[in-house]
Amino acid sequence: MPSDVPPKRTRTDDVHARLRADILSGRLLPGQRLKFPDLAARYEASVGVIREALIRLAERGLVRSEAHLGFQVAPLSEAGHAELGDARLQIETLVLRRAITDGDLAWESRLVAAHHRFERTPRTDPAAPDRPTPDWLLAHAAFHHTLLDGCANRRLLAMANALREEAELYRRWSHPDPAADPAPADPALPDEHRELLDAALARDPDRATDALSCLINLTAELRLDTGVQAQNP
Repeated sequence: MPSDVPPKRTRTDDVHARLRADILSGRLLPGQRLKFPDLAARYEASVGVIREALIRLAERGLVRSEAHLGFQVAPLSEAGHAELGDARLQIETLVLRRAITDGDLAWESRLVAAHHRFERTPRTDPAAPDRPTPDWLLAHAAFHHTLLDGCANRRLLAMANALREEAELYRRWSHPDPAADPAPADPALPDEHRELLDAALARDPDRATDALSCLINLTAELRLDTGVQAQNP
């Protein structure tokens, strides 16, 4: 099981976190080219640090790398959205079952703390009500990552976490379909996450995976804003 002592943060960790927040908050658009000189100036970091941060983001599905074209924010598509939802239903629910089986008391404690932080973190800033705050994005991701972190199979866990990261990007550029009757609920509502927490702490894998499947399906029902793709020169 993972240690409760967090590792020391590096410069790459800081740049990775800032890049991730800029991608998920919409300051960097899907499909946007990520050029080293621009990023080095923006984050006041060396090209080596930028490259390492981008590679880590590519491993989580937020960035793509193409030969001769370099890095770009992962572009979005309806087909990709559907495939992602299907993959999450298969893999993330499996990892959650393993987490509930494998997780110890320390995992439970981390999970309660992560949920408390998520529940108490404001989702939006009045100055930018259409965007989730960087702190909320971090708290939301931390809760879901901690939920799965009880799984002792770290390969399965890495796969599930990569899918979750990509889902965060799709969620940022999706919204409820106004034509739906009734309109789907917001998959980030606190009550839905409380159900996940309670089921996990009760060591009830069927109830927990039902709750997670509901959240994944709600996300899949959101309408994707495909028109936000960056127009690169």
